[in-house]
Amino acid sequence: MKQEILTLEHGLLADTLVSLKESHRKICRFMQKHQPLLNGDRYLTDKEVAGLLKVSRRTLQKMRNDRTLPFLIIAGKALYREHDIQMLLERNYREAEV
Repeated sequence: MKQEILTLEHGLLADTLVSLKESHRKICRFMQKHQPLLNGDRYLTDKEVAGLLKVSRRTLQKMRNDRTLPFLIIAGKALYREHDIQMLLERNYREAEV
């Protein structure tokens, strides 16, 4: 049985490394976006909610102070149930007049 020394320049090894790097990149991207459910609810951070609602994080703070947006504080960090954000949007939806 002939043994061959593989180097980084070897085609098969290079292709495998490229494939592994691509898989790693995809897994990292998935892990950043994936949020596990807690009791069937998904929780969002200030940054995520601000992005969804197109408002500043300071506006979210005002909404919390005014109690117009339900939230939890855990270890000093505000979290919002995705369902509560959806309900807020639905309550404030206005039909266009035609």
